[in-house]
Amino acid sequence: MVKIAPSILAADFLHLEKEVRLVNDHADLLHFDVMDGCLVPNLSFGFPVLEAVAKVAAIPLDVHLMIVNPDKYIERFAAAGASYISFHLEAADEAGKDAEEYIDLAKSCGVKAGLAIDPDVPVERLFPYIPKADFFLVMSVFAGFGGQKFIPESINRIAALRAEMERIGTVKDIEVDGGVSASNSKALTDAGATMLVAGSSVFKAEDPAAAIAAMRL
Repeated sequence: MVKIAPSILAADFLHLEKEVRLVNDHADLLHFDVMDGCLVPNLSFGFPVLEAVAKVAAIPLDVHLMIVNPDKYIERFAAAGASYISFHLEAADEAGKDAEEYIDLAKSCGVKAGLAIDPDVPVERLFPYIPKADFFLVMSVFAGFGGQKFIPESINRIAALRAEMERIGTVKDIEVDGGVSASNSKALTDAGATMLVAGSSVFKAEDPAAAIAAMRL
């Protein structure tokens, strides 16, 4: 069954505990977007918020690092309560490192290691890492801001990644982040997505629990 991961970036921060408890009751993961204003043109939050959320969260915390030099922080995010940590292939490129080094580091910290790419990065660049990473995050908007419009071509990218996994006989989770809602969730899961990140479509919905349930259909 597909896992739903509401993104806390879209939550009401004046009532964050209430929002986390809502997600506990209806979703599978809690997605946590970390932005540094360098790899992406925005800032979000870091360790203190994650540590506070971890005290209330009853489901795994899925941390998406949209930052340069993620290797400097993976261990601290794992210690703060993350169960899944993904970083961008672009960050490894910028640092002149092989993404496999970061994958190994995350695994050594006892978390599931994910590799993410923006929509302008060829999905084929993920193929060499299929045997190594635990999951892959295909951005269906450009990383850095919530509330963007879903990029339809993302469906074909997910299908291509799933087809390559099946070709080599190694199937891993495929996460999708950006503009995900009940209107496109079935197309995404049919293409091979197994983890759906949803921010505004959950936390801004009149009935967030119903919005989560609709994405499972």
